[in-house]
Amino acid sequence: MSPDSQLLAGFDAGQTHTTCRLATLAGEPIAEGKGPGVGHLAAPEGPKRFQEALRESLVRARAKLVDCQAPQAIWPLAAAAIGASGIEHGSPVQQQGLQLAVASLGLSEDRLVVTGDERTALAGAFPDGEGIVVISGTGTIALGRDRSGHHHRCGGWGWLLDGAGSAMDIGRDGLSLSLRMADGRHPDGPLRPALWHALGLEPQNPQSPQQIKARVVMPNFGPAGFAALAPVVEQQAAAGDELARGILQRHGEALVEMVVAVAKRLQLVSPPVSALGGAITHLNHFRQAYLLALSAALPEGIPQEPAGDGCAGAISLAASRLDPSERYWPA
Repeated sequence: MSPDSQLLAGFDAGQTHTTCRLATLAGEPIAEGKGPGVGHLAAPEGPKRFQEALRESLVRARAKLVDCQAPQAIWPLAAAAIGASGIEHGSPVQQQGLQLAVASLGLSEDRLVVTGDERTALAGAFPDGEGIVVISGTGTIALGRDRSGHHHRCGGWGWLLDGAGSAMDIGRDGLSLSLRMADGRHPDGPLRPALWHALGLEPQNPQSPQQIKARVVMPNFGPAGFAALAPVVEQQAAAGDELARGILQRHGEALVEMVVAVAKRLQLVSPPVSALGGAITHLNHFRQAYLLALSAALPEGIPQEPAGDGCAGAISLAASRLDPSERYWPA
């Protein structure tokens, strides 16, 4: 097989879903596949979910090539990089993830990079220099890099401890407020019935609060269940609900708090800043709240669209594992 007849794989593994992008050795993307999300590797199903996410997203990416009868469908992987939620750089969890990736993808350790999804996002957004990424999806985290290559992360300490600025916390705060409305601690408003309808519950049923209490502790609810309610908060904000707008404003400010902390630690004077993730991308009022807070707290910061996404960053990290001088290529 020709040395060029191999592929790079870049994985962006979040809590909701995983994307695998396949590219040629020149970095040209040729196919993508979606798989399930991942959880922390220390969780009971964490290792199993991690491996399933890698395998299923890779299989589906290859299936796209099969469907169009592309010859690359049978090309082996030369290297891969995985940016995954919950992987702490330099931790035992990172080493565990590396071993799981070896078993899942059939590559040797020297042909793999396993790191946090914030690092692949940063590599994709700012491939050539300094910058800060703040990610708001199901969870949230910020990471920056200076011109000398020093990094600093902020936030991202798990949904039970540190989710401010995330879709999960937006949905949870909205639902919490709806229960305070239901028991009389806060005046009722349109946000409550909107959220309860989204859960398939009857707003006038006196048993609905008890059903909510039971549902949120079910194993299949978790962060994704709360995050699914964030678009409802956004919709109510768009309709003029001041309470919903207040929730989005608080969480926009929480994202900026992380950005400011990273900029100060790395002594970045006028850093380019990219906001990434499903929540900040798709919830317009939330994004506007973030941008207003950023202009007030870090006026010298430069909001900037990323050069590439997390998969692009992962592919670049995978390519860094290739060394033409090595006797790696098959004859």
